[in-house]
Amino acid sequence: MEQKNGSSFTGFILLGFSDRPQLELVLFVVLLIFYIFTLLGNTTIIALSYLDPCLHTPMYFFLSNLSFLDMCYTTSIVPQFLVNLSGADKSISFGGCEAQFFISLALGCTECILLGVMAFDRYAAVCRPLHYTVIMHPRLCALMASASWVTGFAISLLQTVLTFLLPLCGRNKLDHFFCEIPPFLKLACVDTTMNVYMTFFGSVIILLTPVSLIMVSYGRIVRVVLRIKSTAGRRKAFGTCGSHLTVVSLFFGTAISVYFQPSSSDSQDQEKFMSLFYTVIIPMTNPLIYTLRNRDVKGAMKKVLWKASDSR
Repeated sequence: MEQKNGSSFTGFILLGFSDRPQLELVLFVVLLIFYIFTLLGNTTIIALSYLDPCLHTPMYFFLSNLSFLDMCYTTSIVPQFLVNLSGADKSISFGGCEAQFFISLALGCTECILLGVMAFDRYAAVCRPLHYTVIMHPRLCALMASASWVTGFAISLLQTVLTFLLPLCGRNKLDHFFCEIPPFLKLACVDTTMNVYMTFFGSVIILLTPVSLIMVSYGRIVRVVLRIKSTAGRRKAFGTCGSHLTVVSLFFGTAISVYFQPSSSDSQDQEKFMSLFYTVIIPMTNPLIYTLRNRDVKGAMKKVLWKASDSR
């Protein structure tokens, strides 16, 4: 970044919902409750996957990764947002904004890839049940999970460097509640057409590639399931995929609507609320979706609770 950016100001102002002061108190209370439930819910999923031997499978290995990722993702955004909502100071340091930008983008990219990997796991479980344990070997699972994290952070590092090299000419008011690509590009005082194209191209790769993989995987799953003659068999097969498909629809639906909608002043508020949905609400609902729709998780929870009560 140019010298002017580093010397003329020490941080950024996150405008967020400051134009709606009556909404800030409500948002603070709601987000605090959601954040606590996000931490509790995802910690529960991780703990159950570790404590119950029945959940030592590829599906719950990836689910534990997703839960840990969701906790980190929300934590990279919500605490700072709560601080800004609680008072008149809406600032964030330059280093804090850069770190938030990098970490939140890295975790978002990782989640996109991880959801695609989880779709492949469901494909192997339903379409190749006899070879499932051979295909989804623990080493392959660890490799795919590691590749998801490394790829996500590598993409974010490149995007962060390119974005923070843009000259801002003293501008430091971000019309958002956290440091994200679209509002940051609007802050630049030079032509950002190339950056917009690169962001769009990157979004196509990181969003549409996993979505394509997921659609292909579930297309084959549906074909296999429809061949099952028994209703109970079909229900069981669809049940193993229902939770993942719900999470995928919620996450990718909102992310694509934010990153592929035309930029305009009228859509700015809509973009903020959509960002709230996929950064706060979805990480909180993921454990609920997997718990309420999954007999294995509910069974594991009962076992842990019974053991805890018996030990007393």
